[in-house]
Amino acid sequence: MTSALLAARLRVPSGPLFFPVTAYGPDGAVDLDAYRAHVRQGVEAGAAAVFACCGTGEFHALTPEEFQRCVRAAVAETAGRVPVVAGAGYGTALAVRYARLAEEAGADGLLAMPPYLVVAAQEGLLRHYRELAAATSLPAVVYQRDNAVFTPETVVELARTEGIIGLKDGLGDLDLMTRIVSAVRGEPAVRDDFLYFNGLPTAELTQPAYRAVGVPLYSSAVFCFVPEIALAFHRALGTGDDAIVERLLDGFYRPFVELRAQGRGYAVSLVKAGVRLRGLDVGEVRPPLHEPAEEHVKQLGQLIERGYALLAESGPYAESARHEEYLEGK
Repeated sequence: MTSALLAARLRVPSGPLFFPVTAYGPDGAVDLDAYRAHVRQGVEAGAAAVFACCGTGEFHALTPEEFQRCVRAAVAETAGRVPVVAGAGYGTALAVRYARLAEEAGADGLLAMPPYLVVAAQEGLLRHYRELAAATSLPAVVYQRDNAVFTPETVVELARTEGIIGLKDGLGDLDLMTRIVSAVRGEPAVRDDFLYFNGLPTAELTQPAYRAVGVPLYSSAVFCFVPEIALAFHRALGTGDDAIVERLLDGFYRPFVELRAQGRGYAVSLVKAGVRLRGLDVGEVRPPLHEPAEEHVKQLGQLIERGYALLAESGPYAESARHEEYLEGK
Protein backbone atom coordinates (compact mmCIF):
# COMPACT_ATOMS: atom_id res chain seq x y z
CA MET A 1 0.00 0.00 0.00
CA THR A 2 1.46 3.38 -0.99
CA SER A 3 1.91 6.23 1.47
CA ALA A 4 -0.86 8.21 -0.20
CA LEU A 5 -3.26 5.27 -0.17
CA LEU A 6 -2.67 4.40 3.48
CA ALA A 7 -2.98 8.05 4.47
CA ALA A 8 -6.24 8.29 2.56
CA ARG A 9 -7.67 5.18 4.24
CA LEU A 10 -6.73 6.43 7.70
CA ARG A 11 -7.67 10.07 7.23
CA VAL A 12 -11.44 9.61 7.59
CA PRO A 13 -11.78 6.22 9.27
CA SER A 14 -15.13 4.42 9.18
CA GLY A 15 -14.62 3.23 12.74
CA PRO A 16 -12.11 3.12 15.59
CA LEU A 17 -8.48 2.25 15.04
CA PHE A 18 -8.05 -1.20 16.61
CA PHE A 19 -4.95 -2.11 18.65
CA PRO A 20 -5.44 -5.81 19.41
CA VAL A 21 -3.82 -7.53 22.37
CA THR A 22 -1.47 -10.43 21.69
CA ALA A 23 -2.88 -13.77 22.84
CA TYR A 24 -0.85 -16.30 24.82
CA GLY A 25 -1.72 -19.88 25.69
CA PRO A 26 -1.45 -21.58 29.11
CA ASP A 27 2.22 -22.34 28.39
CA GLY A 28 2.96 -18.68 27.71
CA ALA A 29 3.53 -19.17 23.98
CA VAL A 30 1.74 -17.03 21.40
CA ASP A 31 -1.71 -18.45 20.67
CA LEU A 32 -2.27 -17.63 17.02
CA ASP A 33 -5.77 -19.13 16.92
CA ALA A 34 -6.98 -16.89 19.74
CA TYR A 35 -5.13 -13.93 18.24
CA ARG A 36 -6.75 -14.45 14.86
CA ALA A 37 -10.17 -14.72 16.52
CA HIS A 38 -9.53 -11.45 18.36
CA VAL A 39 -8.50 -9.65 15.17
CA ARG A 40 -11.46 -11.14 13.28
CA GLN A 41 -13.92 -10.00 15.96
CA GLY A 42 -12.52 -6.48 15.84
CA VAL A 43 -12.74 -6.18 12.07
CA GLU A 44 -16.26 -7.60 12.03
CA ALA A 45 -17.25 -5.18 14.81
CA GLY A 46 -16.27 -2.18 12.66
CA ALA A 47 -12.56 -1.43 13.08
CA ALA A 48 -11.16 0.84 10.39
CA ALA A 49 -7.58 -0.44 10.74
CA VAL A 50 -5.63 -3.02 12.74
CA PHE A 51 -2.46 -1.88 14.50
CA ALA A 52 -0.79 -5.22 15.20
CA CYS A 53 1.91 -5.81 17.82
CA CYS A 54 2.02 -2.24 19.08
CA GLY A 55 1.82 -1.03 22.69
CA THR A 56 -1.43 -2.78 23.62
CA GLY A 57 -0.14 -5.82 21.73
CA GLU A 58 2.97 -6.06 23.94
CA PHE A 59 5.47 -5.34 21.19
CA HIS A 60 8.18 -5.16 23.86
CA ALA A 61 7.53 -8.79 24.91
CA LEU A 62 7.65 -10.48 21.49
CA THR A 63 10.58 -12.12 19.77
CA PRO A 64 11.10 -11.13 16.13
CA GLU A 65 9.75 -14.52 15.05
CA GLU A 66 6.61 -14.18 17.19
CA PHE A 67 6.14 -10.64 15.94
CA GLN A 68 6.21 -11.72 12.31
CA ARG A 69 3.83 -14.61 12.90
CA CYS A 70 1.32 -12.28 14.57
CA VAL A 71 1.55 -9.67 11.83
CA ARG A 72 1.12 -12.33 9.19
CA ALA A 73 -1.93 -13.68 11.06
CA ALA A 74 -3.46 -10.19 11.26
CA VAL A 75 -2.92 -9.69 7.53
CA ALA A 76 -4.56 -13.04 6.79
CA GLU A 77 -7.57 -12.30 8.98
CA THR A 78 -8.21 -8.83 7.61
CA ALA A 79 -7.84 -10.13 4.03
CA GLY A 80 -7.49 -6.59 2.70
CA ARG A 81 -10.71 -5.34 4.28
CA VAL A 82 -8.79 -2.85 6.44
CA PRO A 83 -5.11 -1.83 6.57
CA VAL A 84 -2.70 -3.58 8.94
CA VAL A 85 -0.07 -1.38 10.58
CA ALA A 86 2.68 -3.10 12.57
CA GLY A 87 4.90 -1.81 15.36
CA ALA A 88 8.65 -1.32 14.86
CA GLY A 89 11.04 -0.18 17.56
CA TYR A 90 14.18 -0.44 19.70
CA GLY A 91 17.48 0.87 18.29
CA THR A 92 17.76 1.69 14.62
CA ALA A 93 19.15 -1.68 13.53
CA LEU A 94 16.45 -3.67 15.33
CA ALA A 95 13.71 -1.24 14.28
CA VAL A 96 14.77 -1.78 10.67
CA ARG A 97 14.72 -5.54 11.19
CA TYR A 98 11.18 -5.43 12.59
CA ALA A 99 10.10 -3.16 9.75
CA ARG A 100 11.41 -5.64 7.18
CA LEU A 101 9.76 -8.55 8.98
CA ALA A 102 6.47 -6.61 8.89
CA GLU A 103 6.90 -5.94 5.18
CA GLU A 104 7.58 -9.62 4.50
CA ALA A 105 4.45 -10.50 6.50
CA GLY A 106 2.30 -8.28 4.27
CA ALA A 107 1.71 -5.28 6.54
CA ASP A 108 0.49 -2.04 4.97
CA GLY A 109 2.40 0.33 7.24
CA LEU A 110 4.46 0.83 10.40
CA LEU A 111 3.98 2.48 13.75
CA ALA A 112 7.51 3.60 14.63
CA MET A 113 7.98 3.21 18.39
CA PRO A 114 10.45 5.28 20.46
CA PRO A 115 14.06 4.07 20.44
CA TYR A 116 15.13 1.85 23.31
CA LEU A 117 16.10 3.59 26.57
CA VAL A 118 18.40 6.36 25.33
CA VAL A 119 17.45 10.02 25.48
CA ALA A 120 18.61 11.38 22.15
CA ALA A 121 18.91 14.88 20.71
CA GLN A 122 16.60 15.99 17.93
CA GLU A 123 19.16 15.38 15.19
CA GLY A 124 19.67 11.80 16.37
CA LEU A 125 15.94 11.13 16.52
CA LEU A 126 15.48 12.55 13.04
CA ARG A 127 18.24 10.35 11.66
CA HIS A 128 16.75 7.28 13.38
CA TYR A 129 13.29 7.73 11.87
CA ARG A 130 14.63 8.66 8.45
CA GLU A 131 16.70 5.49 8.35
CA LEU A 132 13.70 3.44 9.43
CA ALA A 133 11.49 5.05 6.79
CA ALA A 134 14.06 4.36 4.07
CA ALA A 135 14.50 0.70 5.03
CA THR A 136 11.24 -0.57 3.49
CA SER A 137 8.47 0.49 1.16
CA LEU A 138 6.04 0.70 4.07
CA PRO A 139 4.70 4.13 5.10
CA ALA A 140 5.35 4.95 8.75
CA VAL A 141 3.61 6.84 11.53
CA VAL A 142 6.05 8.12 14.18
CA TYR A 143 5.02 7.65 17.82
CA GLN A 144 5.86 10.56 20.13
CA ARG A 145 6.15 9.61 23.81
CA ASP A 146 8.61 9.04 26.64
CA ASN A 147 12.12 9.48 25.20
CA ALA A 148 10.98 10.46 21.70
CA VAL A 149 9.57 13.98 22.07
CA PHE A 150 9.93 16.32 19.13
CA THR A 151 10.14 20.05 18.58
CA PRO A 152 7.79 21.50 15.96
CA GLU A 153 10.81 22.01 13.70
CA THR A 154 11.72 18.32 13.88
CA VAL A 155 8.17 17.28 13.04
CA VAL A 156 8.30 19.55 9.99
CA GLU A 157 11.40 17.62 8.91
CA LEU A 158 9.70 14.29 9.61
CA ALA A 159 6.73 15.40 7.51
CA ARG A 160 9.11 16.24 4.67
CA THR A 161 10.62 12.76 4.81
CA GLU A 162 9.50 10.33 2.14
CA GLY A 163 7.63 7.44 3.72
CA ILE A 164 6.63 9.19 6.95
CA ILE A 165 2.91 9.96 6.81
CA GLY A 166 1.97 10.95 10.33
CA LEU A 167 2.63 11.56 14.02
CA LYS A 168 0.95 9.75 16.90
CA ASP A 169 1.12 11.62 20.20
CA GLY A 170 1.33 9.68 23.46
CA LEU A 171 2.73 12.60 25.45
CA GLY A 172 -0.42 14.62 26.12
CA ASP A 173 1.08 18.11 25.85
CA LEU A 174 -1.63 20.01 23.98
CA ASP A 175 0.44 23.19 23.86
CA LEU A 176 3.21 21.31 22.04
CA MET A 177 0.75 19.58 19.72
CA THR A 178 -0.86 22.90 18.81
CA ARG A 179 2.54 24.30 17.89
CA ILE A 180 3.44 21.16 15.93
CA VAL A 181 0.23 21.23 13.89
CA SER A 182 0.66 24.95 13.26
CA ALA A 183 4.30 24.59 12.20
CA VAL A 184 3.57 21.77 9.73
CA ARG A 185 0.55 23.62 8.37
CA GLY A 186 2.72 26.70 7.76
CA GLU A 187 5.18 24.84 5.53
CA PRO A 188 3.89 24.79 1.95
CA ALA A 189 6.45 22.17 0.92
CA VAL A 190 5.09 19.63 3.39
CA ARG A 191 2.53 17.05 2.25
CA ASP A 192 -1.00 18.26 2.96
CA ASP A 193 -2.22 14.81 4.00
CA PHE A 194 0.12 14.47 7.01
CA LEU A 195 -1.80 12.66 9.75
CA TYR A 196 -2.08 13.28 13.47
CA PHE A 197 -3.22 10.72 16.03
CA ASN A 198 -4.06 10.97 19.71
CA GLY A 199 -2.20 7.98 21.15
CA LEU A 200 -2.78 8.46 24.86
CA PRO A 201 -4.06 5.44 26.82
CA THR A 202 -7.87 5.50 26.61
CA ALA A 203 -7.59 8.28 24.04
CA GLU A 204 -11.36 8.81 23.93
CA LEU A 205 -11.17 10.73 27.21
CA THR A 206 -9.01 13.47 25.69
CA GLN A 207 -10.14 13.29 22.06
CA PRO A 208 -12.56 16.26 22.19
CA ALA A 209 -9.63 18.42 23.26
CA TYR A 210 -7.31 16.91 20.64
CA ARG A 211 -9.83 17.52 17.88
CA ALA A 212 -9.88 21.19 18.83
CA VAL A 213 -6.15 21.55 18.13
CA GLY A 214 -6.24 19.72 14.80
CA VAL A 215 -5.70 16.07 15.80
CA PRO A 216 -8.74 14.19 14.41
CA LEU A 217 -7.58 10.56 14.76
CA TYR A 218 -7.13 8.42 17.85
CA SER A 219 -6.26 4.91 18.91
CA SER A 220 -8.79 2.86 20.87
CA ALA A 221 -7.61 0.20 23.30
CA VAL A 222 -11.15 0.08 24.69
CA PHE A 223 -12.29 -1.26 21.31
CA CYS A 224 -10.47 -4.50 22.22
CA PHE A 225 -13.08 -5.48 24.78
CA VAL A 226 -16.11 -3.22 24.32
CA PRO A 227 -16.16 -2.52 20.57
CA GLU A 228 -19.82 -1.48 20.63
CA ILE A 229 -19.11 1.29 23.16
CA ALA A 230 -16.01 2.44 21.28
CA LEU A 231 -17.92 2.48 17.98
CA ALA A 232 -20.84 4.41 19.47
CA PHE A 233 -18.44 7.00 20.88
CA HIS A 234 -16.63 7.26 17.53
CA ARG A 235 -19.90 7.82 15.69
CA ALA A 236 -21.19 10.34 18.22
CA LEU A 237 -17.94 12.32 18.11
CA GLY A 238 -17.93 12.31 14.32
CA THR A 239 -21.54 13.49 14.03
CA GLY A 240 -21.30 16.11 16.76
CA ASP A 241 -23.66 14.31 19.12
CA ASP A 242 -22.27 15.98 22.23
CA ALA A 243 -24.90 14.53 24.54
CA ILE A 244 -23.82 10.95 23.78
CA VAL A 245 -20.13 11.87 23.90
CA GLU A 246 -20.54 13.43 27.33
CA ARG A 247 -22.70 10.58 28.61
CA LEU A 248 -20.08 8.01 27.66
CA LEU A 249 -17.20 10.15 28.92
CA ASP A 250 -18.85 10.73 32.27
CA GLY A 251 -20.33 7.28 32.77
CA PHE A 252 -17.75 4.97 31.21
CA TYR A 253 -14.47 6.46 30.01
CA ARG A 254 -13.61 8.63 33.02
CA PRO A 255 -14.33 5.82 35.51
CA PHE A 256 -12.31 3.44 33.34
CA VAL A 257 -9.32 5.80 33.30
CA GLU A 258 -9.57 6.14 37.08
CA LEU A 259 -9.61 2.35 37.41
CA ARG A 260 -6.70 2.03 34.99
CA ALA A 261 -4.69 4.41 37.17
CA GLN A 262 -4.89 1.95 40.08
CA GLY A 263 -1.97 -0.13 38.76
CA ARG A 264 1.17 0.21 36.70
CA GLY A 265 0.87 -1.44 33.32
CA TYR A 266 -2.93 -1.51 33.50
CA ALA A 267 -3.09 0.26 30.13
CA VAL A 268 -2.30 -3.22 28.77
CA SER A 269 -3.15 -5.77 31.46
CA LEU A 270 -6.57 -4.30 32.31
CA VAL A 271 -7.49 -4.21 28.62
CA LYS A 272 -6.44 -7.84 28.29
CA ALA A 273 -8.57 -8.71 31.32
CA GLY A 274 -11.47 -7.00 29.58
CA VAL A 275 -11.02 -9.20 26.50
CA ARG A 276 -11.16 -12.28 28.74
CA LEU A 277 -14.29 -10.95 30.45
CA ARG A 278 -15.91 -10.74 27.00
CA GLY A 279 -15.37 -14.48 26.53
CA LEU A 280 -12.13 -14.81 24.56
CA ASP A 281 -9.21 -16.37 26.44
CA VAL A 282 -6.18 -14.38 25.32
CA GLY A 283 -4.07 -15.37 28.31
CA GLU A 284 -2.19 -13.17 30.72
CA VAL A 285 0.38 -10.46 30.06
CA ARG A 286 4.05 -11.33 29.92
CA PRO A 287 6.56 -9.99 32.47
CA PRO A 288 7.53 -7.36 33.36
CA LEU A 289 3.82 -6.49 33.22
CA HIS A 290 1.56 -8.12 35.80
CA GLU A 291 -2.08 -9.08 36.04
CA PRO A 292 -4.57 -6.64 37.58
CA ALA A 293 -5.88 -7.30 41.08
CA GLU A 294 -8.97 -9.49 41.31
CA GLU A 295 -10.99 -6.62 42.79
CA HIS A 296 -10.03 -4.38 39.89
CA VAL A 297 -11.13 -7.01 37.36
CA LYS A 298 -14.45 -7.25 39.19
CA GLN A 299 -14.83 -3.48 39.00
CA LEU A 300 -14.03 -3.62 35.29
CA GLY A 301 -16.83 -6.13 34.75
CA GLN A 302 -19.26 -3.85 36.53
CA LEU A 303 -18.09 -0.89 34.48
CA ILE A 304 -18.58 -2.81 31.23
CA GLU A 305 -22.18 -3.51 32.21
CA ARG A 306 -22.65 0.14 33.08
CA GLY A 307 -21.32 1.16 29.69
CA TYR A 308 -23.79 -1.05 27.87
CA ALA A 309 -26.61 0.26 30.03
CA LEU A 310 -25.68 3.78 28.91
CA LEU A 311 -25.87 2.68 25.28
CA ALA A 312 -29.25 1.07 25.83
CA GLU A 313 -30.54 4.46 27.00
CA SER A 314 -29.08 6.33 24.05
CA GLY A 315 -31.71 6.27 21.33
CA PRO A 316 -30.09 5.51 17.95
CA TYR A 317 -27.09 3.97 19.73
CA ALA A 318 -29.19 1.42 21.59
CA GLU A 319 -28.62 -1.22 18.90
CA SER A 320 -24.92 -1.17 19.80
CA ALA A 321 -25.76 -2.38 23.31
CA ARG A 322 -26.67 -5.91 22.22
CA HIS A 323 -23.43 -7.35 23.52
CA GLU A 324 -24.98 -10.69 24.48
CA GLU A 325 -25.68 -11.32 20.80
CA TYR A 326 -22.11 -10.25 19.99
CA LEU A 327 -20.73 -12.84 22.42
CA GLU A 328 -23.04 -15.58 21.24
CA GLY A 329 -22.14 -14.91 17.63
CA LYS A 330 -18.41 -15.25 18.26
